[in-house]
Amino acid sequence: MKNYETKEIFVFDLDGTLAESKSNIDKETATLLEKILTKKKIAVISGGTFSQIKKAVVSKLNLNQKKISNLSILPTSGSSFFQYENKKWKKIYSQKLSKEEMEKIIGNLRKSLSEAGYKKPRTTYGEIIENRKTQITFSGLGQKAPLEAKLAWDPQRTLRKKIVKLFEKLSPDFETRIGGSTSIDINKKGLDKSFGIEQIKRVFDLGNSQILFVGDALFPGGNDYAVKKTKVETLSVKDPEETKKYLREIIDSI
Repeated sequence: MKNYETKEIFVFDLDGTLAESKSNIDKETATLLEKILTKKKIAVISGGTFSQIKKAVVSKLNLNQKKISNLSILPTSGSSFFQYENKKWKKIYSQKLSKEEMEKIIGNLRKSLSEAGYKKPRTTYGEIIENRKTQITFSGLGQKAPLEAKLAWDPQRTLRKKIVKLFEKLSPDFETRIGGSTSIDINKKGLDKSFGIEQIKRVFDLGNSQILFVGDALFPGGNDYAVKKTKVETLSVKDPEETKKYLREIIDSI
């Protein structure tokens, strides 16, 4: 079993890693995270919004002052950073898109969807194009689609790869990533999970060897792949059940 004692912070992707897509963490995962938070720091970095991460993770944890002060949230792929200080969440930074950038992204995304042959489904679940201020997110079936429908929609990422290719021709000055089961996330250039990791290093004054990142999309084209260029240690998992196995190993070694 690997020894994780030298790690000061464990950074987790959310969808597909700590929980199923757009779902809350389960009770077992919550208990395991709580145990780690008594001794080490944890950060959750996701394409989701701050409120989505709070609902999916923070609201499911039983946190005292020590534990919650060891937890950081990096929403919208690391383009924002929140820490808990003085009994409230403090925004460390937020890289918002300008009005012009938002309009350009949404306009070119709509063109790309049309050219790629995307047809809005007869039944949708929430917004198809969501403006998260720091990120624009496309969701093929809508943000709140049931997991079973999402998994069946674009399993090989074929349509989304086509959309991304078309969008990048129109807007090479933005960061574009396929995420989750139905989504595409678009941020300012350079704002991806590697940016979030670099900010974690800066805020906590940590070196590469003191950080472990855990994600389910560390392959080329995956929305965790950018973390590889930071040189921190990474751990690839296939689903939340495998993540639990590593959470237990972490607990046993710290």
